[in-house]
Amino acid sequence: MIKLAVFDMAGTTVNEDNVVYKTLQKAINEAGFDFTLDQVLAEGAGKEKLQAIKSVLSVYGRIEDDVLANTIFQNFIQQLETAYNNLNILPQDNAEELFYELKKRGILVVLNTGYNAQTANSLITKLGWTIGAQIDGLVTASDVKKNRPEPDMILLAMEKFHITNPLEVFKVGDSTIDIEEGRNAGCRYNIGITTGAHTMEQLSSVHPDFIIHNLLELLPIIDHTSI
Repeated sequence: MIKLAVFDMAGTTVNEDNVVYKTLQKAINEAGFDFTLDQVLAEGAGKEKLQAIKSVLSVYGRIEDDVLANTIFQNFIQQLETAYNNLNILPQDNAEELFYELKKRGILVVLNTGYNAQTANSLITKLGWTIGAQIDGLVTASDVKKNRPEPDMILLAMEKFHITNPLEVFKVGDSTIDIEEGRNAGCRYNIGITTGAHTMEQLSSVHPDFIIHNLLELLPIIDHTSI
């Protein structure tokens, strides 16, 4: 049976109109580039944000420059704080309904994210979510040494709730790296959702167990799971 559900934040459970990647694109391009939002999403989605910058620069700019990447990252963090302060952030459609239904089934809900702890906590505060109410836990890029696609965030969530069998866990995210993270953790199901960064075709390229278009589509999958 499933005991733990791990969800990505932006694009999966949080609707912020891709402001993170629009801001990331702006910060990178202010350093003298002209990358498109599609390019930033393709290489940066789901990753810890400094690593996302390095990936975009490496793949599209053929540049390996840690000093430049860190300078862009600091600019990005400042701009993102301003953007979030001015943005009406909403739960993704049916997120809260799904959390309620999972709790009724005795399934823990943990959010994990490529954001740092400060950004992630400010987001859930703005949404009015609290640990122990809507969600049971939050694991961020700040909490682990290795970020996606490494499984460390999921493994930390499992450790917090004394879950040792990854077949009792599923992972849901809107980017290919979410799927890879869940697979590397050995999760029972690794599920892509089309509400965020990557298209159905992009998600399909890493062969998730399921691709959904609305969070409530998870319930029939869970209700028919037995291990």
